[in-house]
Amino acid sequence: MQYGDYQNEIYLQGLTGVVPAQPVRLDDLERVASERMGLGPLGYVNGGAGGEDTVRANREAFDRWRIIPRMLRGITERDLRTTLLGSALPAPVLLAPVGVLDIVHPEGERAVARAASSLGVPMVLSTAASTSIEDVASELGDCPRWFQLYWPKDRDLAASFLRRAEAAGYDAVVVTLDTWLLGWRPRDLQQAYLPFLQAHGVANYFSDPVFRAALAAPPEDDVQTAILHWLGVFADHSLIWDDLAFVRSHTTLPVLVKGICHPDDARRAVDAGMDGVIVSNHGGRQVDGAVAALDALPPVVDAVDDACPVLFDSGVRTGADAIKALSLGAQAVLLGRPYVWGLALGGEEGVRRVLRAFLADLDINLALSGHATPNELTPAALAETRR
Repeated sequence: MQYGDYQNEIYLQGLTGVVPAQPVRLDDLERVASERMGLGPLGYVNGGAGGEDTVRANREAFDRWRIIPRMLRGITERDLRTTLLGSALPAPVLLAPVGVLDIVHPEGERAVARAASSLGVPMVLSTAASTSIEDVASELGDCPRWFQLYWPKDRDLAASFLRRAEAAGYDAVVVTLDTWLLGWRPRDLQQAYLPFLQAHGVANYFSDPVFRAALAAPPEDDVQTAILHWLGVFADHSLIWDDLAFVRSHTTLPVLVKGICHPDDARRAVDAGMDGVIVSNHGGRQVDGAVAALDALPPVVDAVDDACPVLFDSGVRTGADAIKALSLGAQAVLLGRPYVWGLALGGEEGVRRVLRAFLADLDINLALSGHATPNELTPAALAETRR
């Protein structure tokens, strides 16, 4: 089945009076999901750093690029399949790492993993998950999965996370570089809401043998002391480029770095032997007034010069967004907030609906713009406008 056939399924269900159980239009999906979440989770999911200028810039950058449709290409079938770091993917799409998902829905990462697995879409699991590395792997089955590392101050703990991910069958490690210090996030501050302090998003820490060995009592017996220890080890402020050798030496998995926005940093990542670069400004949650991620993408692609794959994260909402990022040189995109909104509204099925809609949108827009596969996309597929 072509992903775009999902729209026929919806229309046919309409003949029996059945309409989609959650909004299809992204603005409506965000609005309804926002009404479902409490103030703390709402600010944590939707908020950004400072005045949220970077969040707006991410979207405005997509608006500046316009797709140029081409006609009479004889496209009878589309094929979204691709290969990334040796793994076959059904489409150039991954689920971005989003932490503390149990604040949105009680099944959290488990529901997301089951939805992803049903469609074969890779999930990137956050270190700050509400479900352990091993339990999420069990839910994913044979579906590709990556592990995102928030590099802790305790090197033994970092090594333990890497060992656990490799043992649980994860296919790659994504080292997030831009969150060694939490950004100034007014929505969270207004509610005095940091979910980790309420023992959300700490499952990988509380289940880790190195973390537990550092405690006088296990977390289930003294959760407050465990949280205080988490505060002390969550991030390492001293990291420099040379430290990436530590990750490389503690795993045989491909290693990607996430948070790259400058071409010189992309070159440093290549020089450090990284297997991939993810252009991202953390969805606007870290640096207020930062460059839009999409604006950073072409210079990074040029700097990497095919030495490793370049992926794109931050601001992706629609299939058209994916086409624009892929045309500008990304080999895959990471989808974040939209699947979290689906999770808030419908758990596993809510995530599945969002993913099916996103893939259908990508499939149909690809065809209507005159392309049968994502590999055909180049900057020539776009026109840049200035507003």
